[in-house]
Amino acid sequence: MTETQSILSGFRDRFDRDADGLWFGPGRVNLIGEHTDYNDGFVFPFAINRRAVVALAVRDDRMLRVASSFTDEVVEISLDELSPETVSGWSAYPLGVAWALGQKGADLSAVTGFDAFIDSDVPIGAGLSSSAAIECATAVALDEVWNLGFDKQVLVRVGQLAENKVVGAPTGILDQSASLLGETDSAVFLDCRSFESEIIPLGFDNAGLELLVIDTKVSHAHATGGYASRRASCETGARLLGVSSLRDLTVDDLPRAATTLDDETFRRVRHILTENQRVLDTVRVLREEGPGAIGALLDASHASMRDDFEISVAELDLAVEAARAAGALGARMTGGGFGGSAIALTPHALIPAVQQAVSEAFAAAGFTAPDMFVVRAAAGAARLS
Repeated sequence: MTETQSILSGFRDRFDRDADGLWFGPGRVNLIGEHTDYNDGFVFPFAINRRAVVALAVRDDRMLRVASSFTDEVVEISLDELSPETVSGWSAYPLGVAWALGQKGADLSAVTGFDAFIDSDVPIGAGLSSSAAIECATAVALDEVWNLGFDKQVLVRVGQLAENKVVGAPTGILDQSASLLGETDSAVFLDCRSFESEIIPLGFDNAGLELLVIDTKVSHAHATGGYASRRASCETGARLLGVSSLRDLTVDDLPRAATTLDDETFRRVRHILTENQRVLDTVRVLREEGPGAIGALLDASHASMRDDFEISVAELDLAVEAARAAGALGARMTGGGFGGSAIALTPHALIPAVQQAVSEAFAAAGFTAPDMFVVRAAAGAARLS
């Protein structure tokens, strides 16, 4: 049975009718630019060839029913009762999008309900944005069946609003932008202040390179305190330095920051300012020298997240170290931190050696065996069938 047949069958099993169509939203890898998005900075993610798929059919009443392949639960709620306070758990992702569409201009009094069945092969808690994959698949589906005509930039904000207000995670627009705007073999260079984006070819294939994801199996959750406290530190640093956001500063402002801020806040600010510069440098190096020359920037990004932002964990550090020692050109943790995945830019021929080295290092350390797989830059959310 194909993926499409399996999801359509799942929909029929739950709702005893056929779906109107299938829509997908990919997960994402952030190549570089971590925690810069909510500081109005620069990020450089790409959509990956792992995705959430939503099978959906409209109803002739106001009921919303959502089900998934990962639970037997079917969640039901009326459109008239939909609010951030009335949904929770996994259903907050698709139902939060329905609510957020109303907040962004959709007239929810003029639309009908829907049944939706969700399946995904984006690992949960791995830092590959399984949540945004579901949100973006739902957003493009509802935009079509409700005849909203929203452009993808609006849908990015819809997904972020759902994440912030319904799920309760204080994230920026990085994840939804990658999932909606991605293109094959390219990354999205995004200015999170102006919302301007540019598609930048990666050229991994032509250079004989692969991006290996190393899922440490240490689960993280954006709604927990570590993420929120880092955001609060950034806001404190900006306020004490007299700017509206850290985007207003550059690495040239670090000497003043060092004399103005306490040590912890300074290190949090230093990560953001240097990470913004690393994003700009990565885009420049890709254009001028190609992907084989960006390894040192990935390494520096990881060191900054480990030492200044303090969002890495022992498993992520070991994955990076082992991958580099086995021949990866550069490696870093990716995602919000406190677990999740590392990425290693690796020559194609060395992928088996890197995987073996990481596996042996984890076994020697007594860590849970990681899950490793290669990802490719893929197209953004759209109708599947």
